[in-house]
Amino acid sequence: MRFLIVIITILLFYSGCTVINPFRKSPYKTFISNSSNKPYDAIIVPGIPYNASSWNRIMKDRILWSKFLIDKGYANNIIFSGGAVHSPYVESKIMAMYAEALGVPKSKIFIEDKAEHSTENIYYSYYVAKKNGFNNIALASDPYQINNLSGYIKKYKFCIKLLPILYDTVYVMKVNEPVIDPASAKADSSFKPLNKRESFFKRLRGTMGGNINYTAEDKERKKQKCN
Repeated sequence: MRFLIVIITILLFYSGCTVINPFRKSPYKTFISNSSNKPYDAIIVPGIPYNASSWNRIMKDRILWSKFLIDKGYANNIIFSGGAVHSPYVESKIMAMYAEALGVPKSKIFIEDKAEHSTENIYYSYYVAKKNGFNNIALASDPYQINNLSGYIKKYKFCIKLLPILYDTVYVMKVNEPVIDPASAKADSSFKPLNKRESFFKRLRGTMGGNINYTAEDKERKKQKCN
């Protein structure tokens, strides 16, 4: 019975994905409908584990998409989000290094290094944005992740728009992999990967936003009306 509950919970969470829910608006339509709000004060870009040798395809796509949005005037700043979760490298710092090496001005790059789950990417980055006076905010990531997070954004009433990656745009961007020195983004020797620190059920709870200590400020935020 417990196993069945876990399976149902996972299916409910992932019901936002395109495969399970084919009636989601296409990434292109979502991007076009939300691009009219440009320029965004900041875009939130969730992290992905770094393997200490090169950026993987998902990380590359997210970084190149964020660069495109900056270069084309869709956004003024980037908030890279993610701590040292599955590898000893702080994901947001690694991504920031790559972005800067690609030519994104350092003054336009902000880091959120607490998040260990995608819902936390939203939560903590939102408050980083607010702390820096950014009010017009968007999530910029791959369509799969954006679909999964759209329910959380709506449920907790974050005024965050969605700018899914358009892969036909990213794949024609001709860039060589920049060389970075990841040493400064490495966690200390006490680092343990998430699956060694948390049980399966706690990680599942975290995936759904259940490990966040919501505050009175969050209750006030939920009263706001989004444009």
